[in-house]
Amino acid sequence: MAVYFDFKSSSVSKTNSGYFSVAGKNSPLDGAVQAQTPLQENKAPATGTAPDENVNIFQVTGFVKWFDVARGYGFIIPDSGIRDVLIHLSCLLRDGFSAPLEGTRIVCEVVERQKGYQCLRVLDVDVSTAINPVERVARTHVDIEADSQWRKATVKWFNRTRGFGFATEGEGTPDIFIHMETLRKTAIAELTPDQVIYVRFGDGPKGKMAAEVRLSLNDDLPKTN
Repeated sequence: MAVYFDFKSSSVSKTNSGYFSVAGKNSPLDGAVQAQTPLQENKAPATGTAPDENVNIFQVTGFVKWFDVARGYGFIIPDSGIRDVLIHLSCLLRDGFSAPLEGTRIVCEVVERQKGYQCLRVLDVDVSTAINPVERVARTHVDIEADSQWRKATVKWFNRTRGFGFATEGEGTPDIFIHMETLRKTAIAELTPDQVIYVRFGDGPKGKMAAEVRLSLNDDLPKTN
């Protein structure tokens, strides 16, 4: 925007062309003199922000390790061998997919968070490899009331596909039956042979049954009733 100077009247006014006129007695001409430098106009800042260069987003293909509809999340085991990827039910529903069964193949975009990898967007779901619940050969889960204190035990074996396994307190003690649903109460994905765990158990129809399982007595997981 250009400016006119009129030093005779020492006044300032805006012309129809968008310029200002200023008058004064020191003007070399009898009238207004146009200044050639336009005034700067304020402009709104550009919308959006520059992307965070530290965010790492990449595509992953893998199969569902487990998914708990009640809790609203599960984990994917990537084919690339990286750590398991957390996937939320809300993410699946937003992208047009339902809660997956174990073994379902998923292609998704993953972002690396502070606590690990998390699914950002689901691209494709293939249920041809999913393990249907009717195919499982598992004992019926029975809710057991614990009648013991916390006991240290060792996993003998555990099969996620069948949905159960056994632990022992040592030689000469009865095996403790552990159901997959019991592990899910404290967000334990799976158990491995010779793994040390802590168990509260009671008497079931066929022997000792775990009512609650924890990996440590010093963690922050809430104890179930």
